[in-house]
Amino acid sequence: MKSLVAVAVSAALTIGSGSALAGAAEAEQWIADEFQPSTLSTDEQMAEMEWFIEAAKPYAGMEINVLSETIPTHVYESETLTQAFEDITGIKVNHQLLGEGEVVQAVQTQMQTKRNLYDAYINDSDLIGTHSRLQLAVNLTDFMAGPGADVTNPGLDLDDFMGISFTTGPDGKLYQLPDQQFANLYWFRQDWFSREDLQAQFKEKYGYDLGVPKNWSAYEDIAEFFSEDVQEIDGVRVYGHMDYGKRAPDLGWRMTDAWLSMAGAGSKGLPNGVPVDEWGIRMEEGSCNPVGASVTRGGATNGPAAVYAIRKWDEWLRKYAPPAAADYDFYQSLPALSQGNVAQQIFWYTAFTADMVAPKSAGNNTVDDDGNPLWRMAPSPYGPYWEEGQKLGYQDAGSWTILKSTPEDRQKAAWLYAQFVVSKTVSLKKTHVGLTPIRDSDIRHESFTERAPKLGGLVEFYRSPDRVRWSPTGVNVPDYPKLAQIWWQQIGDVNSGAFTPQEAMDRLASEMDITMARMQAADERANVYGGCGPRLNEERDASYWLEQPGSPKAKLANEKPQGETIAYEDLIKQWESQ
Repeated sequence: MKSLVAVAVSAALTIGSGSALAGAAEAEQWIADEFQPSTLSTDEQMAEMEWFIEAAKPYAGMEINVLSETIPTHVYESETLTQAFEDITGIKVNHQLLGEGEVVQAVQTQMQTKRNLYDAYINDSDLIGTHSRLQLAVNLTDFMAGPGADVTNPGLDLDDFMGISFTTGPDGKLYQLPDQQFANLYWFRQDWFSREDLQAQFKEKYGYDLGVPKNWSAYEDIAEFFSEDVQEIDGVRVYGHMDYGKRAPDLGWRMTDAWLSMAGAGSKGLPNGVPVDEWGIRMEEGSCNPVGASVTRGGATNGPAAVYAIRKWDEWLRKYAPPAAADYDFYQSLPALSQGNVAQQIFWYTAFTADMVAPKSAGNNTVDDDGNPLWRMAPSPYGPYWEEGQKLGYQDAGSWTILKSTPEDRQKAAWLYAQFVVSKTVSLKKTHVGLTPIRDSDIRHESFTERAPKLGGLVEFYRSPDRVRWSPTGVNVPDYPKLAQIWWQQIGDVNSGAFTPQEAMDRLASEMDITMARMQAADERANVYGGCGPRLNEERDASYWLEQPGSPKAKLANEKPQGETIAYEDLIKQWESQ
């Protein structure tokens, strides 16, 4: 017998003839057993699910393939939400999980070959400059108004997505739909920072309070303090810094993910610097054509601020991090904090919050016996070249991307799945599982108010304006897959000692310009980048550009000003008052 909820919703929506809808019973069961809490009432959830049932009827029985990187949010989608979607709509989804580098490679291969490898990708919005130029990804704005109108959820509510600006091209069109997002913030052991004996020792040595570092000088002092002065806490050898240095593609993303701009290499401007972005690529305001990465072309990839940033990464990794960190990759370094032997990390991704709130019984040494975090997260500290108004940190926005090489019926089925896993029926529960919030309504829900004390500042950050001040790679990068792969080899050569930071960044900037020159030739010959490919400046002496206002910036006489800190309690008050 049909439930009263289903009867009411069916009557209200006048879907079908009034008989029980295919998948309605399954939807009720999933709503009751899995999709709680939700920002929607149970009736509203059923109404949304019945829309999916009806819209999916032409595609029931179809089997589609999607790809994403491996983080807890996507594991939940792959293992749980695919089954829910199939039960409710009849569409089977093979949601494959691979490393980020393999995802980018698959996207690039499908774009180059026009062969349909996957029907949709959760692909970082870092490729927004690529997708908007190459026009090989489905323009979702036009798709939702045209061929995809019959499979576009009327309750999608794009304005509710916190990172929608990250996935919008220069033409104002949406090319990707956020599925999860996480910022790189500062992470530290609040329990250690609060110890009166350590506070007194730090104040005596450095002349200011031990607290959340506002600048890189303070971060370095704190790293030195815990690694060289404290050394041991409760019988455990402790370190003042954590990072990673394994020679692999994610070492490149470690730097393109705003590391240079945190030091202050880029220009003022949000969400990305104008005219020089966080990669050091220059693109003049009002133009869509990048003009260079080298200082000799007006870029900043090999400028003093960028070289300083790379030097500090290498120096801190060698001096203050656990010895094994030099061989860690992205996926190894961040969970390693749960061992409980690191005081702080300047470049910590909130995607790993779920791992860091695991119970003590699971081997997490950074929570107490009641599961309360001994750590906190805070804004990223800034380097000496940074100025107010500049981008300060990176935010990953893994976003649904459908390529034009996918047949239209498969595009529509994949679009239904993408909308399902971000729907208001599902998204709040998914956010509690993966802790990578995408909807404003979710992070402001009372369930997160209740959970906030156990999440170390995550809720406060995502309720503050800072949630959009930390931003992904922007539109200055004309072809992310081609340019991103250049970075990690050069950075790896610094860590190995083969090149100095200046030599490595000179070589990197030169190779970026060479690659962009090839893009320019292709664009001028065949309009590959829609007329928005690079148009490189002629080279001129670096001194010309370094003497101009803004980025690239001349070398500072003092790259280590006085350290500055703020008490964590005062920081939270600032967030809550904004």
